[in-house]
Amino acid sequence: MKLHQYRSYESLSLSPVPGVNVIVGENAQGKTNAVEAVFLCALGRSHRTSRDSELIMRDCAGAYVGVQFQRGESLHEIEFKLKEGERRQVYVDKQAITRSAELMGQLNVVMFSPEDLSLIKGGPAERRRFVDMELSQLYPAYYRTLQQYNAVLKQRNALLKSDTAGLDTISLWDEQLSRYGAFIMEKRAAFAQRLQAYGYALHSAVTDGRETLALSYAPNIEMEETGYPLIGKLMDSLSRCVGEDLRRGFTSVGPHRDDLSVLIDGAEARVYGSQGQQRTAALSLKLSQIELLRAETGENPVLLLDDVLSELDDMRGRLLLDALRACQSFITCTSLAGLERAGLTDYTAWRCADGNISPYQ
Repeated sequence: MKLHQYRSYESLSLSPVPGVNVIVGENAQGKTNAVEAVFLCALGRSHRTSRDSELIMRDCAGAYVGVQFQRGESLHEIEFKLKEGERRQVYVDKQAITRSAELMGQLNVVMFSPEDLSLIKGGPAERRRFVDMELSQLYPAYYRTLQQYNAVLKQRNALLKSDTAGLDTISLWDEQLSRYGAFIMEKRAAFAQRLQAYGYALHSAVTDGRETLALSYAPNIEMEETGYPLIGKLMDSLSRCVGEDLRRGFTSVGPHRDDLSVLIDGAEARVYGSQGQQRTAALSLKLSQIELLRAETGENPVLLLDDVLSELDDMRGRLLLDALRACQSFITCTSLAGLERAGLTDYTAWRCADGNISPYQ
């Protein structure tokens, strides 16, 4: 990994080991910035900000992020060149790409952060983001369709706020929204089914069989098989809600309102689960993400653990660390004590301080 004028790094060249890499340092030294750079190269966005300007070191005109990785037997490289006030430049194996969809699936990662522990108790948007991120890595076509859906949704919402001007064209937007939306909903429904199989088994193992985790897709409109195509159902729903949408000024039906239902012993985890149960369910979801990526791609994803062990008790920490053993992983922490307490002994430690990462002494 190479960074230049990125966040807190004037210049960094890091060659991590294939196994577990532990980045140790005090707060505000740049540990999260390092794992953020890997996340950026995998998914084309930071997990902390949507503004490229915030990724550039203060008082600098631009930044560079480069990551080399192996997929199968081949070595690959992803590079980002960021310039203040200009469009980013992204390269895969030295070839410029113009669409972010071309980046999806090149480098698969799973991120664990303290914010992920609110995956269960947070709102539907958090769980939709989780589902969309996984599906985008697995299927670049899903990511492209999601982008198209969001673009049309933005246009329809603008039309709804235009005080009835141009409403005679809303059926054209509804047709596009329904076509893209049906594809998204079908992919999400199939994904939830596969996730359920992994989540059920993992949660049972975590809780020694004392709890049952059930995951299911919770669409905004009915999806039951009736012989009536899903595109038609979406069109009907959009048409039926036009009056209400005009009053509200936004589109009230469609996959942008979906959720992922998470039940523990038959009860909604977000409402009835204890904090410990919610965290365990969130951990089961993220661990299921690893298993799904491995099953679909035949390769292990890169794991990024950003200061998450301090948020977990010993039992959940050990479960998470067990998942590291087959993957290249990056863990950030302020002390090695938590790793040793959880039983992790096979790792390479790096010291993060003063804008640099160096071997831990």
